[in-house]
Amino acid sequence: MSSTIYTFPTKQVTPGLFAQDAEGIEALSWDTVGQYFPIRCERAYMNNASIGALSTPVIDAVDRFMHDVRDHGRNNYPHWCKYADDVIKARIARLIGARREEIAFVKNTTEGLVNVANGFPWREGDNVILADIEYPSNVYCWMKLAARGVSVRWVKNRQGRILVDDIRAQMDDRTRMVSLSAVQFSNGFRLDVAAVAALCAERGAYLNLDAIQWAGALAMDVEALGVHFLSVGGHKWMLAPIGTGFFYCRRDVLELLDPPSVGYHSVTSTDEDHMDYVLEYRKDAGRFEEALANFTGLWGLDTAVRIQLALGSQQIEQHIMNLTGHAVEALRQKGYVIVSSQGAEERSGNLSFRHPGGVDVYAIAAQLREEGVDVAVRGGNLRMSATYFNDLADVDRMISALPGAA
Repeated sequence: MSSTIYTFPTKQVTPGLFAQDAEGIEALSWDTVGQYFPIRCERAYMNNASIGALSTPVIDAVDRFMHDVRDHGRNNYPHWCKYADDVIKARIARLIGARREEIAFVKNTTEGLVNVANGFPWREGDNVILADIEYPSNVYCWMKLAARGVSVRWVKNRQGRILVDDIRAQMDDRTRMVSLSAVQFSNGFRLDVAAVAALCAERGAYLNLDAIQWAGALAMDVEALGVHFLSVGGHKWMLAPIGTGFFYCRRDVLELLDPPSVGYHSVTSTDEDHMDYVLEYRKDAGRFEEALANFTGLWGLDTAVRIQLALGSQQIEQHIMNLTGHAVEALRQKGYVIVSSQGAEERSGNLSFRHPGGVDVYAIAAQLREEGVDVAVRGGNLRMSATYFNDLADVDRMISALPGAA
């Protein structure tokens, strides 16, 4: 009879779990940021509106957390919770112009939207206003409310644009909610959020935003805009791990929503014996976090936010607008049709275009992929979504790889 002897590797020393400058992120600059994205070595990746490419600092942050659990089990659990609540939420709040206590962690945009749809105090006969080109996440949770006597009123787009006057025309005294994408996924139309928020305030309705195509690409100040609720998944423009995101609930409407999913993280009790059954919600947006958060992913999200804060939201927006502006000029010179609105206040990081001769967009996308260029197909058009790690050379590489329009 033989026995097996296991030899474990020598324990590696990893950077401190809560180290703020382990990667020098706060000192990161536009001259150095590109080197942290390995995908740039091989590809002109401009599909960040679908799933954003990850940086080595984000991956290293995830690894540090995994190593902490490997070496310490749950011993640092109280510190994880405090760091997530006090530090990570504060950074997210700073990025979007909110307060720390108005931020809750979610696993995706849909979860945040469902918090509003299922937590709002609906009455039979109420209605919610949606656009007819919304991403499904901002459709199905509202359609499901039909069982509670709540109807959907659709705003028809005008060549991909959602206009404030058309929203107003759909409103009546039973309109309780307007739920729209801050930026439309299919064509990049940027909503006039401030004007819609003012309309909602005038009519006594609440404004809920799907902001996954805005946050991380465009500067944002939710308090100045007058938004009530906002949801963002981290895996697109935030360039954070899949399964991370955040939900914003303005402090003066916090009590309006009844958390639709409740667990031991939703309540004020900190009894780790877990036998003190008092259903008293936390005093902040943390009440929407029913249980153990995705700390592994949140460490990556935190680093992604730190990178954005280091570069500056306004500077990131301007860089992206420069890239899309360059692409528009080059595409037109090549004979392509620009689908996205080019109004100064309606542009975003998403740029949609098509071949004038009706060449199959999926075939073009596949050809680009073979050439090391990544874009998406949305709404029957090609969609480019370049971010802060992209440069003009990436755009030019795409233009060169596109088939001619003659």
